[in-house]
Amino acid sequence: MVNKRMNNMNENHMKNNKHRQQFELETDGKLSIVAYQQVDDETLALTHTEVDPSLEGHGVGSKLVEEVLQYAEQNDLKIVPLCPFVDAYLKRHPAWNRVVSTAYNTSDF
Repeated sequence: MVNKRMNNMNENHMKNNKHRQQFELETDGKLSIVAYQQVDDETLALTHTEVDPSLEGHGVGSKLVEEVLQYAEQNDLKIVPLCPFVDAYLKRHPAWNRVVSTAYNTSDF
């Protein structure tokens, strides 16, 4: 089952659902999300990450956060990591601090 999940994760890509203000990744028919708030034209505050309990521990959340950070970089956006999961991911992958906003910090919210 783990291999199937990993294969499905590699085939699926994150989508930005602007209407719901969340990035979405579907895996095994289950939706994982990173919710955000648009702070300004160039900044997203990442507020919450949610992964279905049956998918926890399989790298789904990390894959989703990685794709969100790639999206931010490709679209010349900065992020404010309000979500503890995103903050922890950035601590494990400090190279991604290049997309963290210097204009805002978590105490601004």
